[in-house]
Amino acid sequence: MENMYVALDFPNGKQAKAFLHDNDLHGIPVKVGMELFYREGPEIIYQLKRQAHPIFLDLKLHDIPQTVMNTMKHLATLEIDMVNVHATGGLEMIKYAKEGLLKGSLSHVPPKLIAVTILTSMKEDTLKQTLKIQDPLEKYTGHLARLSQMSNADGVVCSVHEVNHIKRVCGSHFLTVTPGIRLQGEDFDDQRRVSTPTKARKQGADVLIVGRSVTKATRPKEAYEQMVKEWKEIDESRSC
Repeated sequence: MENMYVALDFPNGKQAKAFLHDNDLHGIPVKVGMELFYREGPEIIYQLKRQAHPIFLDLKLHDIPQTVMNTMKHLATLEIDMVNVHATGGLEMIKYAKEGLLKGSLSHVPPKLIAVTILTSMKEDTLKQTLKIQDPLEKYTGHLARLSQMSNADGVVCSVHEVNHIKRVCGSHFLTVTPGIRLQGEDFDDQRRVSTPTKARKQGADVLIVGRSVTKATRPKEAYEQMVKEWKEIDESRSC
């Protein structure tokens, strides 16, 4: 399982591929989101796979169960590494998503199914005031994680701040994928619940999603290597 994916949040495939090529980031794990996939379609996945990039396809599906299952059957043929749905789609939708991946996969290892809990751009008062969800954010995230686990998802997307709670609720083997990762001293931009690679690993995060800290850096390769270094230093200290 790859531990760090760089979000290719570019408006088109030409810019995404140029970024990877120009910064000598060959074969690194990447995240392809809605903007890029809807612009380029499956072809961008084929091109990235030819360059040996592991891929997290971040489409956050949320629809009726049968539609999600049929869509996942198609996406599984792309032989991506991970794909996601919204956990708020419910137990049946997530189960159907998993079934679609199993039916559509061309290999004996289908893509990992990850369910999105609460977006890292949201705060607790947004849940209460806008969505009328009265549970504390951590408790509600844990509920969605447990629901996802019961629906055969392999893990969830959550902020670093909820990782410990989710591991207690779902066990250490349930994957936690954490966006909102920044190097120390950087701006938060539109993310609210953010963290550094070091703090994320200490909390028990399994997979990091890094974006502007790398793609907008003056020296993207150095920024990426610093992220990887911070992650590995925690693992090495634990093994001593």
